[in-house]
Amino acid sequence: MATSSITQNIVIRDKKGSQQLISALENADGKRSKKVSYSKAHSEIRGDKIKEIFKPR
Repeated sequence: MATSSITQNIVIRDKKGSQQLISALENADGKRSKKVSYSKAHSEIRGDKIKEIFKPR
């Protein structure tokens, strides 16, 4: 799921739309995301290290 879709407002205009939303939420309840295995080397960075990477030169 793209992160931009999380921040969008939902406008429900009719009864059918509200039923579809409720159905989708109920269907998603209890489902978990799949375990991701990385195929490339990676490392986690936090805080000041992120600022250091993105600071203007």
